Amino acid sequence: MPHVHRKSDLADPAPDKRGLLAHGDGVAPHRHTDGQLLYPSTGVLATTTEHGTWVTPSNRVTWTPPGFEHCHRAYGRTEVRVVDVSGALCASLPDRPMVFTTSPLLREALLVLTGDRELRPEARARLREVVVDELVDVPDEALYLPEPADDRLRAVTDLLHADPATPSTLAELGRAVGASERTLSRLFRTELGMGFQRWRSLLRVQHALVGLAEGDAVVDTATRLGWANPTSFIEAFTAIVGQTPGRYRMELRRRDG
Repeated sequence: MPHVHRKSDLADPAPDKRGLLAHGDGVAPHRHTDGQLLYPSTGVLATTTEHGTWVTPSNRVTWTPPGFEHCHRAYGRTEVRVVDVSGALCASLPDRPMVFTTSPLLREALLVLTGDRELRPEARARLREVVVDELVDVPDEALYLPEPADDRLRAVTDLLHADPATPSTLAELGRAVGASERTLSRLFRTELGMGFQRWRSLLRVQHALVGLAEGDAVVDTATRLGWANPTSFIEAFTAIVGQTPGRYRMELRRRDG
């Protein structure tokens, strides 16, 4: 479990707030009666539920609906901006956790809501409506890694979490956990909604998001995470994130600067 971060500004009941997490710091499992938007204006924030993990760098924002138990972990020095969403506004957003692209307008609205500037209550409410409107217009990002319930499949995904770069085939992993390739292939489809190769690519891309945000080079990232060559890494990363790893890294440096 990550170290539980107890800064008073993160625990503050105010609907819009910000707090600072050091690398490896976390927030223990909890629920909210309201929905919540979390924007890491610097660093990378991982949000985990029993169903899986969402990784959010500083060009993304995480949406967690009311009632979902979840926890957080920071990678790098991470400033977290938190905006609560209640009532009818929640109905405009998905009923499951999700990661969205942070448009320039959305970013600025989140920074103002969680900044030091004094806002009249009616102005704050209108700005929160702008945030929700902007989220509705932004497509879902495929940065979610689902986790299985089946013990055989979880044994396989645990091995992959421990070593994302392993070149082991599904048949080899199956022999290690005592399950057939055919059974595991079926479980990946029925439980996780995707094939083995897609799930492993998502896992590796999540690790890449963290490494690139911490300043790792694209070529080094590709090698460390088991891609055969940088080109295959770039293609997989672009297909999932929607931009090349080089552009993603450059965009984060510009925002953090």
